[in-house]
Amino acid sequence: MLVLQPGGSVPGATLRKSPAFGFTACSLKAIFFCSSGLLALLVAAVMPANAQIPRHPLDGLTAPEYWTTYETLRASGKVDAKTRYALIQLNERPKEEVLAWKPGQPMRRESRVVVKQGPQTFEAVVDLGAKKLSSWNEVKGVQPNSPFEEEIETGVDEAVKENADWQAAMRRRGYTDYGTIRCGGYGTGYFATPEEQGRRLLRLECTDSRGVWEGWGRPIEGLVIMWDANERKVLRVIDSGVVPVPQAPANFDLASVGPLREIPTPITVQQPLGPSFRLDGQTVSWQKWNFHFRIDRRVGLVVTNVGYQDGGKLRSILYEGSLSEMFVPYMDPSEGWYAKSFFDAGEFADGFSSPLEPGADCPENAVYFEQVHANFKGIPQLRPRAACLFEQSAGDIAWRHEGNVVESRKARDLVLRTIGTFGNYDYAFDWVFRQDGTICVRVAATGLDEVKGVKSRTADDDHDGKPDMYGRLIAENTVGVNHDHYFSFRLDFDVDGTANSFVRDRLSVQRLPASSPRKSLWVAEPETAKTEQQAKLHVSMEQPEIWRVVNPNVKSPLGYPVGYELMPGEGAMSLLVPEDYPQKRAGFIDYQLWVTPYRENERYAAGDYPMQSKGGDGLPAWTKANRGIENTDIVLWYTMGFHHVPHSEDWPVMPAMWREFELRPYNFFARNPALDLPK
Repeated sequence: MLVLQPGGSVPGATLRKSPAFGFTACSLKAIFFCSSGLLALLVAAVMPANAQIPRHPLDGLTAPEYWTTYETLRASGKVDAKTRYALIQLNERPKEEVLAWKPGQPMRRESRVVVKQGPQTFEAVVDLGAKKLSSWNEVKGVQPNSPFEEEIETGVDEAVKENADWQAAMRRRGYTDYGTIRCGGYGTGYFATPEEQGRRLLRLECTDSRGVWEGWGRPIEGLVIMWDANERKVLRVIDSGVVPVPQAPANFDLASVGPLREIPTPITVQQPLGPSFRLDGQTVSWQKWNFHFRIDRRVGLVVTNVGYQDGGKLRSILYEGSLSEMFVPYMDPSEGWYAKSFFDAGEFADGFSSPLEPGADCPENAVYFEQVHANFKGIPQLRPRAACLFEQSAGDIAWRHEGNVVESRKARDLVLRTIGTFGNYDYAFDWVFRQDGTICVRVAATGLDEVKGVKSRTADDDHDGKPDMYGRLIAENTVGVNHDHYFSFRLDFDVDGTANSFVRDRLSVQRLPASSPRKSLWVAEPETAKTEQQAKLHVSMEQPEIWRVVNPNVKSPLGYPVGYELMPGEGAMSLLVPEDYPQKRAGFIDYQLWVTPYRENERYAAGDYPMQSKGGDGLPAWTKANRGIENTDIVLWYTMGFHHVPHSEDWPVMPAMWREFELRPYNFFARNPALDLPK
C-alpha cells in the first residue's frame, strides 16, 4: 500500500492516477514556492518494502513472518524469556528453486536465526509456512554479532560508573559528577591473550557530552574498561594517564554552525506525471531494466534477479549483488586504540538502515521504502524511509557525435539508495542503473572521524611529534587517527544463464621489429581462470587487466562470448603485515578480487561470525580447496577501499567521500543499447 505523508499544509493539492507508475502522485498544485524562494515538494511517497504478504521468494521478511519466527521458537521449548536474537534474516531458498519460480506459484519461506543463550550460540531455521522449527544447531567457538541493544540491556554504562577503580580514574581527571558521561564499547577483536579465551569481551570507553549534542568529540582519553558481556561485569580498568578532554566546538546543527551562505537559485526536480519506473511489490521495472531488491539488517540493499530487456527478451545479468563486509582498522598502537579494527557489517549487523531525510538524503522526486527487522528480543520493528528510489538527470551525456549534424542524447539514471550508521560513521550505498546497460555501485563515507584527545592544542605545540604520529590534529587537542575503509561486495553473476567463466585480459607490451616505424604497442591477451587460485587478483597500474565474466555457451552476433566487465574504481592495498591479527581476521582484503563457485552458504567475506574471530575465515578458508570456476555458476568478490589521513576539513562532520566501481556490458549487446534514447 502506498502512503502519501504530508510534509506540511499544501493548499489546493490534488491526487491523481499516474499512468506510468500505477499509483497516486501529487499534481503540480502540490508544488509551490516557499518563503525562501525555493521550490519544494511537501509530500513524500512511502512504500512498505516489507508488505504483510510476501510476493517473491526473495522478499524481505514481513512483520507476520517475524512473529511466526518468534512464536515458533517459543513453542519449540528451546528458548525462554532470557534468550536473545542476535540476527533474524530471510533464509534464501536454493537458487535453482528461485529461478524456477513463477509469479502466482506457491513458494517456501524460511527465516534464519542467530540465537544467543547465555554464552552459547545457536543457528535455527524456521519453516514459516509450516510454522515449525526445521533445524537447531549449536555453533561452538564463535561469538555472534553484538547489536547496540545488547550494550544497553546488559547495563554497561551503569556498571562502569559503579566501579571503584573507574571512579578513582575519573577523580584523577577532575570528575565527581557523571551525569554527562556515557560509556560504551566494541568488540576486542582477537590477539591471542588469555583474557580473551572463552569470553565475550568488550573494550569500553567513555565520553563527556557536556555542552555538545554528541560525545564523539569529547573522548576521555587514556581510560579503557575491559567488560565481560556474558558475565556482565568489569574485569579490569586500564588507566594509561590523564589527557585533557578536548573542548573544541563540536556541534554542527543549524544553530551552532554560524552564519549560513546565501541560498542559491532553485534547481527544481519535477515529475508531474509521477516517476517512470514501475513497482510490483519489491520488483522494479525501468528503461528496459528489471530487478528485485530487499533491505537486509546486516548488509543493507540486496539487489537480485537483475535483467535487461533486449530484443523482446529479458536477459539475466546478476542473480544477486550486495555488500558483504566492511573493515575499518585504525593505526594507533596505544592501549586505547590498538584493538580498533571494526567489521562494521558482521560484528554489529544492526547499522542498516538509517531513516532518510526527504530532500536532503534523497531528492524531492524520491519514493521511500520502509524496513521491518527484529530487535534483540525477536520483536519486529519498523524503520521509516529505510531506502529510496529516484530518477536523476545530472546533465550527463549518454552519447554524442558531430558529423553532418550533431546527434546527442541526455542520460538519465535510476538510483536505489540506503544509508547505514555505524557509531561515528555514516555510509551511503547507491546502486545506479544506467540506460546503456551499466550498473554503478557507489559508497560515500561521511559522519564523524573517530578522535583521540591529546595534550597539544595545535600543531605548533607538538614538539616531539607524538600527538600526530598516528593521525593529524583536526581541532584543538583533537587528533583524527589514521585508518582504512574497505568494502567487500558479493556479485553473483548470471550472464545469460548460470554457466559463466572469469576472463582476465592482460594488457601486455609488444615490441615491434626494427623495420616498424613504431617500436611498441600493447595487446589484450585473454586468459580464462580455471581455479580459485588463478582468480585472486590485485588492481595494478603497472600490469593493467580487464576483468570480465563471460558465458562461453552464448555468442554475440560477432562470435564473442557475451559478458560483463567489472571495472574497478580507486582502490587501496592493505599496508598491514601478514602476521598482524587484524590482517589475519580480514583476509579478504589480501586481494581486490576473488572468484568462487556459487555456494548458498558462502555469503560473508570475513565469515559468518567475525566478532572475536581468530582469522582465516570466509574467502581465505573457502578458496583453499582451489575449486574449479570455469563454465559454472560463479561469484565475484570485489573489495574497494581507501586510506584515510584525517585533516581539519573533516571537523566537526566530514564531507562525503565517494568511491565507486562499475559493471559494464562487454559484447553483451549487438550494438550501443542506448542508441534508441529519445531526442
